[in-house]
This record gives sequence, C-alpha cells and structure tokens, in this order.
Amino acid sequence: MSDVTRILSQIESGDPSAAEQLLPLVYEELRKLAAVKLAHEKPGQTLQATALVHEAYLRLVGSGHDKQTWDSRGHFFAAAAEAMRRILVGNARRKLAQKRGGDIARVDVDLNRLAVATDDDRLIALDEALAKFSQIEPVKSELVRLRYFAGLSIKEAAELLGIATATADRYWAYARAWLQQEMATAADGRP
Repeated sequence: MSDVTRILSQIESGDPSAAEQLLPLVYEELRKLAAVKLAHEKPGQTLQATALVHEAYLRLVGSGHDKQTWDSRGHFFAAAAEAMRRILVGNARRKLAQKRGGDIARVDVDLNRLAVATDDDRLIALDEALAKFSQIEPVKSELVRLRYFAGLSIKEAAELLGIATATADRYWAYARAWLQQEMATAADGRP
C-alpha cells in the first residue's frame, strides 16, 4: 500500500492529522496537473495553479459534510481532476455571467485540438456535452476528464481506468467524435 493510499484510509477513518500528511505527498503532482490545464486557458486568467490546487484539495479533504472515500491513489487523482474541472467550469460560468449577462452562446470546437481550447464558451459547451456523455458512456467520459482536465497521457489514463492502452485509444477517438457531434448539434440549436 502506497503512502498516499494509507493516508487516504486514515482520512476516511476520521484521523484529523492525516490531511496534513497528505498535502505534501500529492501537492507537486496536483500543481503540475493544474499548471497543464491553466496553460491552455486565455491569457490574463485570474485563477493561478496554486489557487486551483488549494481549492480542489479543500473540496476533496476539507471539512465538508459528505466525506468522500478513495480506493486508491489513482482514484484520489481522478477525484482531484474532477474537482479541478468543476472549479474551472464554475469560474468560466461566473465570468460569462458577468461579461454577457448570462446569455451564453455555444460555438463549435475542433476536438482534434481539444487540449488547446481556451474560450470560456467552449469550456462550458464541452462541460455540458461531457455531462450528457457521462450518462451514456461513463468510462469513456472519465477518460476525457483524465486526458483533458488532468492532463494525463493515454497510457496514464488507461492505467488509472484499468483498461488497455489500445482500448483507451479507441475510446478517445470515439469520445472526441461523439463530443464534436454533440457540441455541433447544440451550437446549431437542434434538439
């Protein structure tokens, strides 16, 4: 059992000192994930990698009422990627609501260049399409989250999901095509 997994078990058991032990072990990896994601954002982004890591960490191990449990180190990092995604999408929605009075216009995204999408409108459209996709294809949706929001490679994401790299390649191709179609349909206003 890795140190991270052991500490996660202690957190689940209610050990108050365990959260303090966890941060130094995972901080650099979380910071790298946040930096990769924020590098793709628009220039002038007000959210910094450090702030994103801290907010995601607080959501994961903070003193909330609904305690989360993690099966492994990979499960924790998948949860961290999801927390970062929610923070970034929430931030994008707040900026658009202030900037455009909440009237969010959807635009088409070239999903072959998904990792370089920087526009807040595109991020929100992707989030909405991804939410719908996760209802239909949960594993493929998680692969997209790990690749796009956590910045993992196909191989790293495949390992976390417990699938073969070749399977992850196929899932990634399918997910990109599905999301592109969904976002194009939404941008055209079709049901």
